[in-house]
Amino acid sequence: MASGQMVPSDRTFAPTNGQYAAEYAYHSVPANPGDSVAVAVEQDASQVPQGRAVGDCQALCSMLCNWTNLLLVCVPLGFISHLRDWGCLAVFSLNFLAIVPLAGILGGATEALAVHTGQMIGGLLNATFGNAVEMIVTVNAIKAGLVTVVQGSLIGSVLSNLLLVLGMAFFASGVVRKENCFNEMGASANVICLALGSVALALPTVFNGLENTSKQDVLAVSRASSGVVAAIYVCFLVFQLGTHSDMFLGGEDEEEEVTLSALCALLVLIGATVAVAACSELLVDSIEGVTEDYGLPEAFIGVILLPIVGNAAEHATAVTVAIKGKMDLSLGVAVGSSTQIALLVVPFSVFVGWAYDVPMSLDFRRFDTSVLLLSVLMVSLVLRDGSSNWLQGAILMAIYLLVAILCWYIPPREEAG
Repeated sequence: MASGQMVPSDRTFAPTNGQYAAEYAYHSVPANPGDSVAVAVEQDASQVPQGRAVGDCQALCSMLCNWTNLLLVCVPLGFISHLRDWGCLAVFSLNFLAIVPLAGILGGATEALAVHTGQMIGGLLNATFGNAVEMIVTVNAIKAGLVTVVQGSLIGSVLSNLLLVLGMAFFASGVVRKENCFNEMGASANVICLALGSVALALPTVFNGLENTSKQDVLAVSRASSGVVAAIYVCFLVFQLGTHSDMFLGGEDEEEEVTLSALCALLVLIGATVAVAACSELLVDSIEGVTEDYGLPEAFIGVILLPIVGNAAEHATAVTVAIKGKMDLSLGVAVGSSTQIALLVVPFSVFVGWAYDVPMSLDFRRFDTSVLLLSVLMVSLVLRDGSSNWLQGAILMAIYLLVAILCWYIPPREEAG
């Protein structure tokens, strides 16, 4: 090699605006280049971890520089209100507000992780982390004996994702661009699984209306049915991630700079999920007092308020990525989360009630099962052509508003029975 020739060294990474820009460093090679090239390679290699750490720090700072994160002050205040006994309304309100910024952080970390894993796995991860919070809230509520609240919350979570979250995602993306396309085959598989979950809830409710059936019979039917539904969810995961994974692939994932490393994004997801779980536990504990002291309908809390908090992470992510045109990721979050709740969280709640000797069954109110079946039917009609627009989003949100109005007027006697 001639003296003074320019040759590329090993690849280095330099953080640029919170992201990583891959660059090649060129060095002038003298007549005897061995030592100088070795030193240059060693220096470049030593800069990689430092650059990555700086990039993660910049990305985290960018994620936290959001006006909604001002509500993070409600996280310690929520715990203080519980310890200092400020009253059930203060505990409920502060912990309700605390989960809003935490959900945004969860959404940002999941979007960064989806860059590493792809839209399909990213949507599944977001739904899983979001529903982990839902499962923790379910355990706490069942231990407290709030079976009706749990049933309303589970139905409300499915409705919230199918109608509110998906509706807002369609509306927001429709405002940005006239029409948005997505993979209708993957969406259809999720809707079919949702239909199964709806039938699994409707059958025990109908069975309970037969003559000479007891509560023990309903519990036995519910536990057996939960085992069947949970097994189908395992089959669905094998179908989605294994044998028919090509059905769930959307368009080519856009090449974009990674804002967070996979490890950092995963750590943020875990930390935010733990914080949301702690706030959710305090929130659940304050429900009874708010209902008794302030007359807030328990059905409205269970079907509307709790699901909005529990699904805040999915809500933030689905709308954000839909605006960016990533409709497959948005559907994976919204519809995929509903599928997880119907086929995993609902059977899980029955088994938790069995473990704590609490009569948690699949005998939901006729109102709940009817609304769920109609909502799944409506969403299947919206998703069948593989495209979305703002009008479809507005219609889905309108249906959710109608359900919320009805829940406000459900009398306590009917809600309890």
